[in-house]
Amino acid sequence: MKAASIQQWLVGVGTIVATAIGIGVIVALFSFDSKGEARDTGDSVRPKITGIDHVRVYVSDVAKSRAFYADSFGLPASGGNCWGSTRPCFPVNANQVVELERLPANVPQNWLAEVGFATDDVAGMRRYLVAHGIAAGAISSGGGGAPHFELRDPEGNRIAFVQRLAKAADFKISEKQVSTRLFHAGFVVKDIAGENRFYRDILGFRLYWYGGFKDKDIDWYEIQVPDGDNWIEYMLNIPANADHKELGVQNHFSLGVKDAGAAAAQLRKQGLAKFDGPEVGRDGKNSLDAYDPDGTRVEVMEFTPRQTPCCHAYEAAHPVP
Repeated sequence: MKAASIQQWLVGVGTIVATAIGIGVIVALFSFDSKGEARDTGDSVRPKITGIDHVRVYVSDVAKSRAFYADSFGLPASGGNCWGSTRPCFPVNANQVVELERLPANVPQNWLAEVGFATDDVAGMRRYLVAHGIAAGAISSGGGGAPHFELRDPEGNRIAFVQRLAKAADFKISEKQVSTRLFHAGFVVKDIAGENRFYRDILGFRLYWYGGFKDKDIDWYEIQVPDGDNWIEYMLNIPANADHKELGVQNHFSLGVKDAGAAAAQLRKQGLAKFDGPEVGRDGKNSLDAYDPDGTRVEVMEFTPRQTPCCHAYEAAHPVP
């Protein structure tokens, strides 16, 4: 065989091999139905993330914390999606809950133990994350609860994805409830770019608002879930040596209300004498800050701003009551 012919033969073989590899990649990403049409297996498509399913808070004294959430905030101690929970649990509505977790022996800096997100396909979400190189725990339905799995975000914050298979039918709103919506959670973030690669680039969260104590600063960075109006908030520029009190302010969650003034009056009526506010913040929203017995902040915030926010306009729709 002449040199030119050998070269042409090698090029042909290389084309066949490359084509085979390409087909293999396509087969890996797709399955085929009975008609021979390609069907995405789910690894390349992110399932929906519709909101916050739960927040879990570390507590040192369960009885004191139970009184705070049940008596002061008027949250029921059972019902809703608390079925199957092995921890003290308080439904905020038929879909969202606040859970308490006993403080571990190795005391963490962040007492916001976990933020759980609701998804419509927990198995698909896990496959999607693993396909993107993210380490995710096994799917569990421990204690008869909803299927879920846990993982750590790039800064070590524990998050979870939960698929509720049916809406809780036994939840009834109590007249004592200060709020019936859980709509954001916030935690200290040191590397905004690293967190954004995870939450925005991989999970599809979208910008809601950002601002700071000064107009040109960014101290708070808020991103909404891709398929709902709940959000998480990066608490930025927090000193590395921040003490427990400061971290309790920063690592927090927020309950939504129509009127923060009315919520303040109800809290006082139900025995909570000490809290900050209400006042309109730099985000233009009226809110107050209460603190659980261990110093974790529970923000009570109105759904929409009362005035134009500082620093940057809102980029997504506000939650609705």
